[in-house]
Amino acid sequence: MNIKERPNHKIYIQALRRMSPEERLLKSFELSQFSRELFLHGLHRRFPDLSEEEVKKIYLERLDKCHNRNY
Repeated sequence: MNIKERPNHKIYIQALRRMSPEERLLKSFELSQFSRELFLHGLHRRFPDLSEEEVKKIYLERLDKCHNRNY
């Protein structure tokens, strides 16, 4: 059962298939960087009273928790 409609999913897949492997890799790096920036921005909003160093420490600790150690 599909609860959420995804009308643009087919268009998204077609766009990915038109990309070269290099373009897909660069896009994945871009999205990874964007996700990290968004996460850091969210930490700043969640902890507005902490210094930049303290937020950076929380950021690094949480990234470390998410790291996949199976590699």
